[in-house]
Amino acid sequence: MKYSGWPEPGELVVGDVDEIADFGVFVDLDEYEDKRGLCHISEVASGWIKNVRDHVREGQTVVAKVLEIDESANQIDLSIKDVNEHQRKETIQDWKNAQKADNWMLIALGEDVDDDRYTSVANALLVEYESLYDAFEAAAISGDEALEDVDVDDDTVDAIVTAARDNVSVPYVDVTGYVDLESAAPDGVDDVRDALAAAEGNGEIPDGVELDVGYVGSPEYRIKVRAPNYKTAEAQLESAAERARESIETAGGAGEFHRERREDDE
Repeated sequence: MKYSGWPEPGELVVGDVDEIADFGVFVDLDEYEDKRGLCHISEVASGWIKNVRDHVREGQTVVAKVLEIDESANQIDLSIKDVNEHQRKETIQDWKNAQKADNWMLIALGEDVDDDRYTSVANALLVEYESLYDAFEAAAISGDEALEDVDVDDDTVDAIVTAARDNVSVPYVDVTGYVDLESAAPDGVDDVRDALAAAEGNGEIPDGVELDVGYVGSPEYRIKVRAPNYKTAEAQLESAAERARESIETAGGAGEFHRERREDDE
């Protein structure tokens, strides 16, 4: 998705060198629709420049700083030399992330999604996150929970989470589930405590997996799992719930696993 407006003075933009002239370089701005900037020869590199082509080449992707804008003349003045290496690398990475996120949006919403729907969903995500990339990364890590405050329908949430978990590389993912544990026995409190210990794995959780069991409200307990990938996290969550259920039922109680918190416990 490209912006339809104009960049701001001082903004760092990414563009492709479209044309090289004796007096400077024309740059097509990749992030803005139908926008082209001019980097005067004096702004291409520091020091005296004999030949512009010694510093840039046609088709090269560059990061430039916006110096001035004249909308009436459709003119954007740029500087390549005013961008240091750290800024260049950071801006290029953000640009690459934006391209990835745009692709993920099309996967989630469909290649034929119309502009209005794309913009509506994108704007809803950007209310809660600084970028679409951040939103998809959060969805890959935490699933539906990451989008619970985003103003989109449930089907869209599911589509975004599925696209995120199929395509986003993250260092870990979080999943959450709930287990109800009840025992009417005189020592029922001990039975529940044993079931919770079983859920926690009794110290036998695989390396790289974090598992936490917490009280929500009787008889409901929350199981949170952090793992290197979604498949492992889901498997560990289900295993923890099954261990708790088996433990409480062996003691004569009852256990039930569910993915969402009970409505009447909110």
